[in-house]
Amino acid sequence: METLTLIAILLLLLLILLTILRRRRHAPVTRTQNQSGSFLELMKNSHRILDWTTDLLLSKPSGTVSTFMAIITSNPSNVEHILKTNFNNYPKGSSFTSILHDFLGSGIFNADGDHWRLQRKTASLEFSTKAIRAFILSRVHLESISRLLPLLTSASVSGEIINLQDLLELFTFDNACQVTFGHDPSLLNASSPSFSDRELALAFEEATQLSVRRFSHPFPFIWKLQRFLNLGSERRLREEVAKVQAFAMEVVRERKRRRDLTGSLGDDLLSRFIALRSRRKRYHGGGHNLVFLAHIYKTRCEEKIIDEIKSVRDKTKKTMDEAPVFSLDQVKDMVYLHAALAESLRLYPPVPLQTRTSLEDDVLPDGTAVKKGQTVMYSSYAMGRRKEIWGPEWGDFRPERWIEKGEFRAVSPFTYPVFHAGPRMCLGKEMAHIQMKAIAAAVLERFEIEVVDGEKERVKDLGIMLRIKGGLPVRVHPLVY
Repeated sequence: METLTLIAILLLLLLILLTILRRRRHAPVTRTQNQSGSFLELMKNSHRILDWTTDLLLSKPSGTVSTFMAIITSNPSNVEHILKTNFNNYPKGSSFTSILHDFLGSGIFNADGDHWRLQRKTASLEFSTKAIRAFILSRVHLESISRLLPLLTSASVSGEIINLQDLLELFTFDNACQVTFGHDPSLLNASSPSFSDRELALAFEEATQLSVRRFSHPFPFIWKLQRFLNLGSERRLREEVAKVQAFAMEVVRERKRRRDLTGSLGDDLLSRFIALRSRRKRYHGGGHNLVFLAHIYKTRCEEKIIDEIKSVRDKTKKTMDEAPVFSLDQVKDMVYLHAALAESLRLYPPVPLQTRTSLEDDVLPDGTAVKKGQTVMYSSYAMGRRKEIWGPEWGDFRPERWIEKGEFRAVSPFTYPVFHAGPRMCLGKEMAHIQMKAIAAAVLERFEIEVVDGEKERVKDLGIMLRIKGGLPVRVHPLVY
């Protein structure tokens, strides 16, 4: 039955494609100097979308191209116009939000308009408190001391090759669940996770990948038809999302039961939002996952990072055994490490492409005309490679570009939109830096990380977040002082 249905779908697609081609054959052709990226070119480069779009952008003096699907820009003036100056004209749009709605719902990451503003205001109040920052850092410390560092120590003794990307993602998932739900899946501890927690992690990963797959369809009605008929990948997506939602609802019910029995909640975000909802009945927010991935490859700056960590350690007057992790104030003193992480994020931003939809006709600062309903994208990945922004040595890993007179020098978020910019700038930006620095310092103070086949070019895997295809195999060596 499914085979016959798929054949019918393919025949329908063929008829629609022929109709489109027939119309285009008789339509007047208009091109601008920024126009490029045909459907055939897209298909030819589908395995390297990120590099292909970057090549197109870097080949244009304006840093902007118009493809058959969207306008894509790497021009800071355009980015500021989209994200700030004319913010109300560029929501994420229904075309984008519908793709992720089955998985993310109408939470803060996938909402527009008044619904987004309400959630943003509520979430910003919670993220600005010292209590939540202290709670998040305490979870990072606990996860590092009890799981991550012992695991790396074991690998350094055995000499086995480990996948650092997978390891950090498990760390992140455990940490995010603790911060968000007050639930510890213990995935980083292979002997601890229950079957249900492993199933949750697998369901979350599968739902993420299947949702991202929708973006690869040049014609959205393909996946929408599959969803309507409950076929193939759309049926699997529905099943995996149901597992994630069942877990989330059970956690919410358990937290409310705890409140009713004891009159108290936890420090996690869910508990805070439940308490807030008791005071403000209009709030209907979703969960917030702070996800990050940072890779520091072996470079000439490694010695400077370790020297800085040693300097901060000396000021504590405590050994690693006495104080296994650094405090919030100590982490803030690590300027060079902060710069190295910023440099890593410049070259490998976690979310390299962002999408918006124009509500009305508009003209970008570089003169590019935007039609009502047109998709507009900006590439932080390409922006990190523009010599007009970073100079001819943009390809050099040079943390010093971020330091001025011994202090970290921030740049305009419209030049470096790794954490977005304007009204939708990431609420967890400061906390993400603190988490990354705390983890990196704890690891680099103890171990030397050797990338296996370090000269090998890594293939990028573009999903909701940028990853390395096949992971990052490393050997871990104890650091000898």
